[in-house]
Amino acid sequence: MTDDTQDKEGQSDQQNTAKSSLLRSSGVVGLMTMLSRVLGLARDIVIANFFGASAGADAFFVAFKIPNFLRRLFAEGAFSQAFVPVLSEYRTLQSPVDVQKLVNAVAGSLGIVLLLITLLGVIGAPLVSAVFAPGFLDEPEKFALTVEMLRLTFPYLFLISMTAFAGAILNSYGNFAVPAVTPVLLNLSLIASVYFLTPWLDRDVTALAWGVMLAGVMQMLFQLPFLARLNLLPKPKIERGHEGVKRILKLMAPALFGVSVSQINLLLDTVLASLLVTGSVSWLYYSDRLVELPLGVFGIAIATVILPSLSRKHASDDMQQFTAMMDWALRSVLLIGIPAALALIYLAEPLLATLFQHGALTDRDVNMAAQSLQAYSIGLLFFMLIKVLATGYFSRQDTKTPVKIGIIAMVVNMGFNLALIAPLAHVGLALATSLSALVNAGLLLRGLKRGRIYSAQPGWYLFAARLLAANLALLGFLALLAPEAELWLQSDAYQKIVWLGGLCVGGATVYFLVLVICGVRIKDFIHRES
Repeated sequence: MTDDTQDKEGQSDQQNTAKSSLLRSSGVVGLMTMLSRVLGLARDIVIANFFGASAGADAFFVAFKIPNFLRRLFAEGAFSQAFVPVLSEYRTLQSPVDVQKLVNAVAGSLGIVLLLITLLGVIGAPLVSAVFAPGFLDEPEKFALTVEMLRLTFPYLFLISMTAFAGAILNSYGNFAVPAVTPVLLNLSLIASVYFLTPWLDRDVTALAWGVMLAGVMQMLFQLPFLARLNLLPKPKIERGHEGVKRILKLMAPALFGVSVSQINLLLDTVLASLLVTGSVSWLYYSDRLVELPLGVFGIAIATVILPSLSRKHASDDMQQFTAMMDWALRSVLLIGIPAALALIYLAEPLLATLFQHGALTDRDVNMAAQSLQAYSIGLLFFMLIKVLATGYFSRQDTKTPVKIGIIAMVVNMGFNLALIAPLAHVGLALATSLSALVNAGLLLRGLKRGRIYSAQPGWYLFAARLLAANLALLGFLALLAPEAELWLQSDAYQKIVWLGGLCVGGATVYFLVLVICGVRIKDFIHRES
């Protein structure tokens, strides 16, 4: 056996081991996220049953979306994508003492900024509400309720952002399960608040706002013992000249747009939806929640897992494994994203009727939300691809390119919003978000290929043909066995659950069975060098 052959086999073994580890880690994150999203659906079912698509529900969704958006922008978005690569580099090149100093300095700087933003948000709640829900100004009671709940939910920004900071540290050290399961506490808190706080409050819907704030406290405290086990419990300290903090801030500034474009687009949808008829905000919320399930379980899970690994590959200048890891992530997204999108489009109304129509939500609400769900689902695959493709840039500490692409996507989204809102109302807003996601993902991929950061590995044509066959089989199964939409609305809850469960299990079985028949094996998928 020649030395070249031995080298190639050694490289292949390293790639296989890395991919196997990534698959296991992605599986852990996906499983924990699945638990969180299932409880999230239970939470949304409770909210739908108690409050439907009422003015109070609209007010809460706006009051919750504003700090939640800022959390994704500052913490899970720009901050995490800037912090994790720098922390990974410190782990690789610096001493544990230097890592602890970095953690302390970042905790101090981040904490101060978040406290100031939170204070301004609470004081300026009327102005913030007017900016993000201008349509509510014509309904004084609805606007006042939004302001009241925003003052309760805005502290969640500080609490959950510090939780995300702790989670980023844990992810960098291979502990993906704890950050992934932490959102469960939010769902449990909201469910408990609806049942136990509403009887004690003059405005029962404000129980949801109290539940958000309590959840933030629990989530932050939950992470601390696991940081202590790593001996990385933050001791916040302001160090203006810290080199690591400077680099993070430099990377974070452009990343504020680059990683969170889809969230900005969704928030813009809320702003414009507030100008439409009552219920529009809620219809978009319920449909977005269903799209978030596969996005979080698979797309975000894969992106979360590969970021520290890609950052280390870049730090050690191992471009062969870097591009192989990117290729694996893209194939994984397509394997799950395409059938998930097709299922959501075809089963939009049955899903919403089964999950949410058990109380205050009407047939009209289900129909309206189903239309926006179908529009969002068109962009599901692109939302997932954005998460993975953007990680290819952030792992290399390049935040400028994604922000340029993100600005283009935002302009495109606003153009589509203005063009589609008149003829399609809230459905046009959802469709505009999906179309802008297509533009965003396409430009990100083109940039990676042009910069020779990523190149497609062999076997893509065969992989695409197998995916096509399996997805056609899935569509045929659904078209053959799915009942008419009217039957879902007329059936009882038990019958809906049985039908939907059978379609989901049967569709997944058909899909993966066709993949196996076409030659796809999980073992091959993990270990194939291509």
